[in-house]
Amino acid sequence: MLSYKDIRIIAVDHGYGNIKTANAVTHTGITKYDSRPVFTGSILEYEGAWYRIGERHKEFIPDKAADEDYYLLTLYAIARELQRERITEANVHLACGLPLSWVRTQRETFRQYLMRSEKVKFTYNDVPYSIRITDCSIFPQGYPAIISDLEEFRGVNMLADIGNGTMNIMYINNKKPIEERCWTEKAGVNQCMIRAKNALLDQFGVRVDESTIEQIFRYGTADIGKEYLDCISRVTEEYVSDLFSILRKYEYSPDLMRLYITGGGASLVKHFGSFDPGRVEIIDDICATAKGYEQLAQMLLTRRGV
Repeated sequence: MLSYKDIRIIAVDHGYGNIKTANAVTHTGITKYDSRPVFTGSILEYEGAWYRIGERHKEFIPDKAADEDYYLLTLYAIARELQRERITEANVHLACGLPLSWVRTQRETFRQYLMRSEKVKFTYNDVPYSIRITDCSIFPQGYPAIISDLEEFRGVNMLADIGNGTMNIMYINNKKPIEERCWTEKAGVNQCMIRAKNALLDQFGVRVDESTIEQIFRYGTADIGKEYLDCISRVTEEYVSDLFSILRKYEYSPDLMRLYITGGGASLVKHFGSFDPGRVEIIDDICATAKGYEQLAQMLLTRRGV
């Protein structure tokens, strides 16, 4: 969390699989209760209802303002960041993002969705919070993850931000993003998850918990039988190969440009991809985009001098 004068800048990376701040990562699943849940955990109380956050992933929806979930997840993310500083009241500037191909058409709608109430009161894990949302900046997803390293960019570069639901692709030439060369593909990590679960069911007739498969995606291995690990690894290698096929569709050439890969899918490429590490850089900090949102918002506020 960064600050500008008396304003706390809080970034929220609204992924389909995970909600990320500069310092925290949580699954996007939300379970609603009409009364206080029996078990403790990540419990948000808002407008007379209780919500348990993070027990599963949210399904893919192209319009993030279509239901209440991402608003509730935003309140949760704010609480997580304020909790770190032991703050319960704050003026908050939200710094968020949307997929590259959708940011132009959905930016204002999503901004108004997140700013529906200027003053908001809610409780997180029995601690009451009172915030005032002063403004909300919406940036293109992916690009902020490399903002701190942008000075090192030379010539032609391609950025691939692989999330749970989508993969965003952008060209960056001589440090400048090329707006007309940005694309969004529905080729996120969830597609690999579906393939892996189906392959295990078809080959062995078993269902494996998603958390086990996620561990393999993140670390390249897990404490399971070799035949199951080999099956998941094979499917993941095929998925990563398909990702590179999509990049080549947009004229990716390792000999002519450098490739930067960020987002949750970066770890899959790292462990299961075939590439030249001298030409491909893996940004495996899953919070990198959220950190970039905060930096961009702070720069924006400083430039405005508000």
